[in-house]
Amino acid sequence: CRVYCIIVYHKMDNISTVLFYFLPIVLGLYYIVPKKLKNISENAKKDINDTNEYYLEINRACIHKKPTPIQVVKVDYPNRAHAKISEAYYKVPSTTDYNGVYRGKAIDFEAKQTKNKGGFPFQLIHPHQIEHMKKVIYHGGISFVILRFTSYDETYLIDGQVMIDAYESVELKSLSYKKAKEVGILIQEGYIPRLKYLDAVDKMYFSGGIKNEKDENQK
Repeated sequence: CRVYCIIVYHKMDNISTVLFYFLPIVLGLYYIVPKKLKNISENAKKDINDTNEYYLEINRACIHKKPTPIQVVKVDYPNRAHAKISEAYYKVPSTTDYNGVYRGKAIDFEAKQTKNKGGFPFQLIHPHQIEHMKKVIYHGGISFVILRFTSYDETYLIDGQVMIDAYESVELKSLSYKKAKEVGILIQEGYIPRLKYLDAVDKMYFSGGIKNEKDENQK
């Protein structure tokens, strides 16, 4: 590497030479250096969407993002055959972000992220989402929250019942970062897939981890 740099240094007589020698190196590092070092994206939902496409492609799971409901306010009619929405607003989602099927089980989960170093403020999750998670668990489904702490560049899978219990505790206003590390599973990040969250699901729900109370009662 040192010899290569010396050769390049003597040949750097113009900008074209610099680009010729160093651009391939920069591009190579961009695609090789792990995501955690480069911090490519802080958008948890984008990473999950990309991961879900990959899981669907390799037939590991069928999981999709639920569409956000829209309130249409105004519709224009340029002509009789066409209608154009000229004004609309996003409604507050009535459930969680994602649902699907994995290993014969219905799964339903919410994705959140926070810059707060101390923890995840409960004001970022809506009461109706908590109620929806309760119903999923009651009916035998798997419910959880994928929680990203952008300040630490870490993403955790938090069991739905754990999140519900913490949310409904009168003493707590947030799920602390320390608690998330304690009760959650750190999701490994990479390129393909971006978030290996199904590995965390396997560990929590299919490898002697948390079992749904409804399933236990049916045995």
